[in-house]
Amino acid sequence: MSKVGFRPKGVYFAMLTPFDEKGRINEPVLRDIVDFCIEAGVDGLFPVSSSGEFVHLNLEENCRLMEIVVDQAGGRVPITPGVSASCAANSIHLAKHAQALGCPAVVVCPPYYYSVSQAVIEGHFAAITRAVDIPLIVYNIPSFAVPISYELVGRVAKQLPVVGMKDSSGSMVDFVQFMDHAKQAGADISFMCGREEIFLPALSVGARGCMAVSAGVVPEILVQIYQLCLAGEYDKARELQFALLRFVQIANQLPFPSGFKLALQLRGFPMGSPRQPLPVCSQPQVERAKRELQQAMRELLESRGIPIVINS
Repeated sequence: MSKVGFRPKGVYFAMLTPFDEKGRINEPVLRDIVDFCIEAGVDGLFPVSSSGEFVHLNLEENCRLMEIVVDQAGGRVPITPGVSASCAANSIHLAKHAQALGCPAVVVCPPYYYSVSQAVIEGHFAAITRAVDIPLIVYNIPSFAVPISYELVGRVAKQLPVVGMKDSSGSMVDFVQFMDHAKQAGADISFMCGREEIFLPALSVGARGCMAVSAGVVPEILVQIYQLCLAGEYDKARELQFALLRFVQIANQLPFPSGFKLALQLRGFPMGSPRQPLPVCSQPQVERAKRELQQAMRELLESRGIPIVINS
């Protein structure tokens, strides 16, 4: 898994972070999740992600997340940690740690919180690559950061050591425009779908995989969609894509990423409370989502011969 020539592909889990009763990273559970995902067939892991609540963790905790995941994976799959931050200095700190751990690439979105120009975003990416010898997977996540322009993708794909892009816009128009601008720039990078709702459509236009939170909650389903698409069995892949949709709709009823953490807990992994707890008034909503998730996950998994023991 040398970073030379590395291109992300396949199903990557945008990892959720389990916490113990004191709000610390729950290392034993995190290690169990890594094994579960790899045994289920995922192709890579993306810790220090938005779904992993990285913004609520300090630099030391995010570095520790990387260490645990890299150690537990033991070289079985590539680990591409997130190094997103509100300023280049913190991104560089995280990227250096990922480099020291031997990660083949890092995922980085535009600097968040303050509104920034495309020139600032480009400078942010360039500053990381000047300071650290590690390739980038640029990350478009309009829900939380300034959207990356099509033109900027073409420029950085050509001028910087960019090996991939994760697009979480959910827009197929944006997805194909990003791909086209990179192609016109003569760049060969992997485009990874960040929204599991359009995984199959993205694959159909040339995506090389996904980086999604569902990939670690129901990894069996996303791995099957990917493998069926590669085999040209599009009708079966389409059936699974729509079956997955109901699960995602229910998980998204709770503030992100609480619904997905609840779903992973139902599969037997104690996730603890989120770093930003839900208000007490949301408890009835949580209980309703739990019941609906239990039913949806049974329908999604057991009906397809995937054994599941749902724990509360």
